Amino acid sequence: MDYKKEEIKQHFEDYLEENLEYHKENDSHWKEDLHHNAFNRDYYIIGTYKAKQWLGDRVFDVIEHIREYEELHFGEVSTDFSDPENVVNMYAYIIGEEVVWEWLENYEEEEEEEEDEEEEEEEDKTSLNPFPKGFLKDTFTTSTES
Repeated sequence: MDYKKEEIKQHFEDYLEENLEYHKENDSHWKEDLHHNAFNRDYYIIGTYKAKQWLGDRVFDVIEHIREYEELHFGEVSTDFSDPENVVNMYAYIIGEEVVWEWLENYEEEEEEEEDEEEEEEEDKTSLNPFPKGFLKDTFTTSTES
């Protein structure tokens, strides 16, 4: 279910902008704790009226999504569905989990690419060849223009 996923994703991006550097510098387990810190330390929506407005006509779809998630992960349903604030915050927690995993996957791929580039640069620095890679190939390529 992707209801309001972009909004929740924006919430996460805002959280990262404000907190990512701090977590990297002060928490060796920041990746493992990222979802908890972004979606479980504070409420996503505060107030019954705001929660009802946020849920709109998708309230029963959201409740069903929460029910399925909790039964799958916990074996029972524990969210109080009579409280719109609890419903919104649990839904944001669930969708936030997806958003964080997607972000971490991309982040780790980018980290690996940066490490590979650094290794290549280090190899270039230790090479005795004074010419950049491809220098001879580029210099002696003949043109086949007609």
